[in-house]
Amino acid sequence: MGAPSFLDTTQGRRLAYHRSEGTGPWIVFLGGLKSDMEGTKAVFLEEWARRNGRAFLRFDYSGHGESSGAFTDGCIGDWAADTAAAIAALTQGPIIPVGSSMGGWQALLLARAQPQRLAGLVTIAAAPDFTEDGYAASFTPEQWQKLEQSGQVELPSDYMEPYVITKRMIEDGRNQLVLRSPLDLPFPVRFLQGTADTAVSVETAVKLLEHATGPDMQLKLVKDADHRFSDGPCLGLILGALEEVLAAHELKHSAAAFAV
Repeated sequence: MGAPSFLDTTQGRRLAYHRSEGTGPWIVFLGGLKSDMEGTKAVFLEEWARRNGRAFLRFDYSGHGESSGAFTDGCIGDWAADTAAAIAALTQGPIIPVGSSMGGWQALLLARAQPQRLAGLVTIAAAPDFTEDGYAASFTPEQWQKLEQSGQVELPSDYMEPYVITKRMIEDGRNQLVLRSPLDLPFPVRFLQGTADTAVSVETAVKLLEHATGPDMQLKLVKDADHRFSDGPCLGLILGALEEVLAAHELKHSAAAFAV
């Protein structure tokens, strides 16, 4: 796909991105924690978008991939600001975020902050509030002590080297929670979740479905799919969900134009 372009944000961060013009709404891929925009799902969707003349954006949060900064300097709020900056500078009109894992949380934060920009939403193993309900809720007294003393703690990962979780990430996460207050999603929404996911539970997916409100919301559980959700059948399901959301948006747009 060639070398990335870069966006300098008002927060002084430099974000790497790939952007392709096309028919809107803009499809914006939001990756997971410590992931990057070169992942299988992001590249698969970009290739589909290019073939079909669809506008598409993928980027790296600060401290991820080819963007500036260290991962341990960042937090959920910083990456939400990165997301907002990338969308403001690099897209126009309606958008459809496709959020994977932590990117699902980012997509929900975006939907809460700018619901008028979203034409729809797709999430893959969305992990809202995981700093509180996952990390903080499971810390041992020894881990809390280490977090207080050194400002960070290492947690094992099934998918890469251990995560270094900082005190700032935990504290900032409490300001970004989306499952403790009303969450209205007034557009087509598709949540995808694997039953063999060891990082995000089916219970989390159901909790999100039950908590959020909206006129067109579905959760699809995929038996034996894991957190990566990136084999051939899973990629097909992601694309199918995206096409459903696009079709629903276009039907609504056509109906409104006809009514005029």
